[in-house]
Amino acid sequence: MKKNSHMTLSILRFLIIMIIPFYPTWAENNESKNDILYANLIGAGIITAWGAAFWEYGKSSPHAHNEGWFGKDTKYGGADKLGHFYASYLLGTSLCELYKNFGYHDEDAIMYGSLSSFFLMNAMEVGDSFSAEQGFSYEDFIMNTLGSLSSYAFYTYPELSKRIDLRIEYIPSFKTADVVTEYDNMKYLVAIKAEGFDFISNPWLRYGELQVGYYTRNYKAETTSERDRILYLGIGINFSKIARQNGYNKTAGFLNYYQLPYTYAAIEKNLNK
Repeated sequence: MKKNSHMTLSILRFLIIMIIPFYPTWAENNESKNDILYANLIGAGIITAWGAAFWEYGKSSPHAHNEGWFGKDTKYGGADKLGHFYASYLLGTSLCELYKNFGYHDEDAIMYGSLSSFFLMNAMEVGDSFSAEQGFSYEDFIMNTLGSLSSYAFYTYPELSKRIDLRIEYIPSFKTADVVTEYDNMKYLVAIKAEGFDFISNPWLRYGELQVGYYTRNYKAETTSERDRILYLGIGINFSKIARQNGYNKTAGFLNYYQLPYTYAAIEKNLNK
């Protein structure tokens, strides 16, 4: 435990170092700049409260846990790793919009949004180290980092976001309050949008998209024989483009991140069989 304790303290110091360099920038303008600090503190408080309610924060001395990646015998079959990536990506993008409302220019807003996502999601990992059920996961730390970097890349390079969406498909079961780990009802996918490629000139084809997705099922089942890891290739419709052309810009933005269920045809491969 002594070694794990030193590891956790090192991680915590790293997170603090990440936030210190841009705190002086906040302090230059007390009103709008401090709003970012408050947003991060509120976010950390929400994560801590959620972890105490659902993930047994504070029930263990700090420790690490090797969770593996996408293997058949891992806890969630890798769905949790994509969950960390997507949550970090979405959080960075969302905080960027919030920081723009605080008065930041686009470049600064996305930089601080991505940094805040990195800080908050990996603060969660520090919290996990104090949970007997969880433990600090290097795999989650890496996926959090990649997700935060992706939020920066997609916002900074418009051509990338014009061609590709990172989405989640989620149908809640309403059986648990801990919706963020309801992986049996989630799918994660990359949608490659025809409208982003100039060589596709047919106006009808430009509404199409190619989807590559992954999801797992029954990883909370008692027997391992029931577990499924599904990789799929699908063809769908770019509903964000349709919404945007009809003036529903907020809906169009939402559909860049959320996949409407039952709106695509897919070929699936169960990696467990």
